[in-house]
Amino acid sequence: MSVNSFGRMFRFTTWGESHGPALGAVVDGCPPGIPLTEADIQPWLDKRRPGTSRFTTQRREPDAVRILSGVFDGRTTGTPISLMIENVDQRSKDYSDVAKAYRPGHADYAYDAKYGFRDYRGGGRSSARETAARVAAGAVARLVVPQVRVRAWVEAIGGDAIDPANFDDAQIDQNPFFCPDATAALRWEALVDAARKAGSSLGAVIACEATGVPAGWGAPLYAKLDADLDP
Repeated sequence: MSVNSFGRMFRFTTWGESHGPALGAVVDGCPPGIPLTEADIQPWLDKRRPGTSRFTTQRREPDAVRILSGVFDGRTTGTPISLMIENVDQRSKDYSDVAKAYRPGHADYAYDAKYGFRDYRGGGRSSARETAARVAAGAVARLVVPQVRVRAWVEAIGGDAIDPANFDDAQIDQNPFFCPDATAALRWEALVDAARKAGSSLGAVIACEATGVPAGWGAPLYAKLDADLDP
């Protein structure tokens, strides 16, 4: 079975491939009457947009979102909200050498083993490009539960961790690593540059925090938040 949806009461389904004409999401379960325009979603996509520093993919995508359905006169109607983001900087010819070879650490083999066929151009659905659709859907979710604040940051790269004493929430959006420790962010620049020159890679630790979450969300047995988070 192919699983491309996430959520229950509020649910989104992503669609599209890295090198297709477009990708996007369909959001279902959004209450009617919530003010929503592309301007509410675009700032979050801009934060994720590639090509903003030398530490991200150099693919140049404007990531301009379009709302195709589910909104009338600037408010949600309660029907499915369809969001679309066009791909404009696909370079499929760059992947011709991996058409018959599996890339280490990627999903090439897994897709071939499962489906017997794969889109090798940028990884198809397994590309990090698919996360643009998740970000767009997440921007809508933020409007549904405005009292809940979710923030995330990179806590360590290659075993080099931040100093909790230097944690500054304002720093998270001020460096290419979304790091709350400005000193660590500077160290990581040299660390990542060295790994790139060596043709290697580095692991990382990401932390996430949600505040303002009302008591009683979920259920005590099979729909617990910690159970959903536990792989």
